[in-house]
Amino acid sequence: MSVVEELIRSEADGSISFGNHKLSRKAKLDNFEHQGDLYKVKTYHEITKLERNGMFVYESVPGTAVFHFAATDRGVEFQAEGDKDVQITVQLEEDMQYDVTVDGVSAGDMATSMGGKLNVSVELNEGKAACVRIAKK
Repeated sequence: MSVVEELIRSEADGSISFGNHKLSRKAKLDNFEHQGDLYKVKTYHEITKLERNGMFVYESVPGTAVFHFAATDRGVEFQAEGDKDVQITVQLEEDMQYDVTVDGVSAGDMATSMGGKLNVSVELNEGKAACVRIAKK
């Protein structure tokens, strides 16, 4: 998979893919339309950030390439790839419990903050995407 050269794209399954952790300089793409929403992505080796309609959706430190990102009212699911372990923050429903799995292994139950953000640490191996699933309990 590696990176998303165009910074963000729509996938045939209705999801989006975004991010390029191989860039040495910040790159951004604004006003990308997908299913009636406008997305903005900022990405490079230190951080990848996604906004939808001006609101926070996803952030990873250091940067990642994210494939098949799909958010529903039940949670989010995506594949993340990077050069090293990352801290990922996603926007969900506030003050809720979520079941987090990484590559099919439970990372446990986690609660969102009052602002609805959930932080997950993900161990990555270069060249191999990790499948992350965060589902409302």
